[in-house]
Amino acid sequence: MTEKNSGHRYAIVDLEATGTGSDAKIIQVGIVIVQDGQILKTYEQDVNPHEDLTPQIQLLTGISNKRLQKAPDFSQVAEEIYHLVEDAVFVAHNVKFDGNLLAENLFFEGFDLHTPRVDTVELAQLFFPTLEKYSLGNLAEELGLDLKQAHTAISDAMATAQLLFKIQEKIACLPKQTVGHILEFADHLIFESRLVIDEIYATMSDYSGEDCQEVQGLMLRKEIQRKEMRPLSQDFSENLAQLDLEERKPQKMFANLVKERLYDEKQVHFIQAQSGIGKTYGYLVPLLSESTQPLLVSVPTLILQQQIMEKEGKKLAESFHLSIQSIKSSRHFIKLETFWKTLQREDGNRLLNRHKMQILVWLCETQTGDMDELKFKQRYQPYFDELQHDGSITPDSLFSEWDFWRRLHSKAQASRVVLTNHAYLLHHLKDQNYLVDQRILVIDEAQKLLLTAESLASQSLAIQPLLQNLQSRKDRADNLLEQRLFESSFFELQQLISNYQHLGVRELSAQDLDQLKQNLQEVDNLDGSLQELSWFLGFYDHFWLEEEVIDGESGYHLRASQMDLLDLASLLPRTKTFCISATLEISKRVHLADLLGFTEVTMDELPSQKSDQQEIFLLSDLPDLVEMNLTDQAQWIALSLQEWSMLGQPILVLFTSRALLVAVSTILDEEDVEHLAQYRDGDEMVIKKRFERGESLILLGTGAFWEGVDFASQNQMIQVIPRLPFDNPRDPLVHKINHHLRGEGKQPFYDFNLPVMLLKLKQAIGRTRRTDHQVSAVIIMDKRSQTKRYSHQIKGFLKDEYYLTMTSSQDLLEKVKEFFGKHS
Repeated sequence: MTEKNSGHRYAIVDLEATGTGSDAKIIQVGIVIVQDGQILKTYEQDVNPHEDLTPQIQLLTGISNKRLQKAPDFSQVAEEIYHLVEDAVFVAHNVKFDGNLLAENLFFEGFDLHTPRVDTVELAQLFFPTLEKYSLGNLAEELGLDLKQAHTAISDAMATAQLLFKIQEKIACLPKQTVGHILEFADHLIFESRLVIDEIYATMSDYSGEDCQEVQGLMLRKEIQRKEMRPLSQDFSENLAQLDLEERKPQKMFANLVKERLYDEKQVHFIQAQSGIGKTYGYLVPLLSESTQPLLVSVPTLILQQQIMEKEGKKLAESFHLSIQSIKSSRHFIKLETFWKTLQREDGNRLLNRHKMQILVWLCETQTGDMDELKFKQRYQPYFDELQHDGSITPDSLFSEWDFWRRLHSKAQASRVVLTNHAYLLHHLKDQNYLVDQRILVIDEAQKLLLTAESLASQSLAIQPLLQNLQSRKDRADNLLEQRLFESSFFELQQLISNYQHLGVRELSAQDLDQLKQNLQEVDNLDGSLQELSWFLGFYDHFWLEEEVIDGESGYHLRASQMDLLDLASLLPRTKTFCISATLEISKRVHLADLLGFTEVTMDELPSQKSDQQEIFLLSDLPDLVEMNLTDQAQWIALSLQEWSMLGQPILVLFTSRALLVAVSTILDEEDVEHLAQYRDGDEMVIKKRFERGESLILLGTGAFWEGVDFASQNQMIQVIPRLPFDNPRDPLVHKINHHLRGEGKQPFYDFNLPVMLLKLKQAIGRTRRTDHQVSAVIIMDKRSQTKRYSHQIKGFLKDEYYLTMTSSQDLLEKVKEFFGKHS
């Protein structure tokens, strides 16, 4: 009888060391020997490095200098370690560090280690392609590894052994065709990591299972058959219980109001409700329970769209088998034919080839083809730009039947709820009728619709290509007149940039562009970008310059829009419409309905309620940050954050300026203060999740963090607002609205700009009050809230909505500590 061949013998090794540099010394060794999915032996040993550990290493590992003084030298344990690993495949999480360090130390003791090496970081990235991070701690959380004490050698080695088992299981669950395809690129993996894949592949059955289907050599996940939707109860509380959610009085009031307006004879309903009451369930549940009409829900940002799909959408789908489809621009989705073609070509870049392998795994899992599921795209963005779907599907395409973009629209048409964003909605109102046809329309955060519409209605032209084109046409001109016209046009555009650089002239009058416009009108046979520029100058009536800095190089853009506000009401479908937000009423004299162009509407406002779980702190003795230069502002904010971090609470800092955020982050880096910063540490959703996992106590954010990203998982939080969120008066939309209001005899600052700032502030404060149990302290550092002529309106607004405390910087820590103490 022949004995079955055993698989590879793996030595999973983890080393703790005095540092991460080339001079690091081993202080602890953990080894786990495994074979055929079984742990055969474990080994753990402290090692005396004969030098003191830094406080950081002691804190990280829990190992003291006193403990290591009793441990043997590495020379005393080297032989035992060598014999454990010499005939095994060497495995580690970041094998380059552990493998090199151990081999070097063994070499100096006379033992030459030449074992094959496997890196579980890269294998985890390959076979679990949708995770955000691949640290051992994060993988333990995501995959359920038993990591009892991180940064202890034997504990890390045991967790890495479990990770290896998970990787082997995952490979075995994939279709054999996919694994074979991966092996075609596996030589691009570091060291000998392909050995793990080879070993599993040799034992795999040719049967691919029922979950995937082969299409032109690619294994693609079959669509999951939808279950019939379970009817919701007409009792809102009963539906919440089904969703395993607690009932909240304001949310129930909101839901009842939505239900009431559903039966109202008017078509358009504006409802204002404060943040933090759970508005998404508040409109979805009654509309789904009271009507059989499908819904179209539009939200302001992709981030919020993703949040709703991951949270409310997922819960409703699980509890009621709701068919909900998220739809966004085609560029987010993979074009299978393009990917298939890249597999046929040879690419030398190791990282690009690893991405090919990751996508092969992902295609066996994804139901959507949405590349946003892949969190590593930015590591080789040009490749993913190449794979973006262009929105076109030809019948003769090899993948026409399986095209994700086509399937997305097919599923969306049959879905009870379609979720999209304002930009996509406005862009496709005309060419995708099914989006709005016979659907109830819900515009969530409706105040953002106007900004989105104006952004889409404006246009931008890069100036540098125009200058190049003008120079080229001048050189090729047949006559002197054309040469002079192109030369004059070139000069006019250069002059705009010069005035911006030296005089700060951003806004442009019609007179500034008259000569350029006239020149182009006199030229025959304009084409390309110059023809577009001529049309651009003739169509729009409001122009300005924008500067964009990429890799230290400035690029200039000529932007334009119409001075009159868009009549959005005329663009939107004549269907039952709910406009919902915490910020619908701009002021007593200006309502969002007016700005959007709606006349026949209902207006409802839910009463806001003060909560003792949130308190606003105004500092009486801070300098006027607005009057300081950027460096001094950043210094004050960074010093304050260092002091407030002593409270040990998560701190969310909301900036109105990217430049100030970057300046504060730079100072915190110089002071070795751990923090997460937008732009530096990933996109909004990535750093939000890292912050919620407790990777850092400080998060610096701007943009979507003001009103599109919720923080519900931290029970206690500090929110810091360095500057009040006034709109830039030079912003084209603000300029346009101010012009519109002046024409109606209103005061733009008091009727619009100040109220909008207060409503933005209200929304921002609502980011950290998302549950009935969450407690947050909000610190406002902007002295304008106390010194300006309009400060009494700011304080009055805050007192009406929140509990307000005036305090000195010196007493702040104690006051905030007392506040959290009351709710412990």
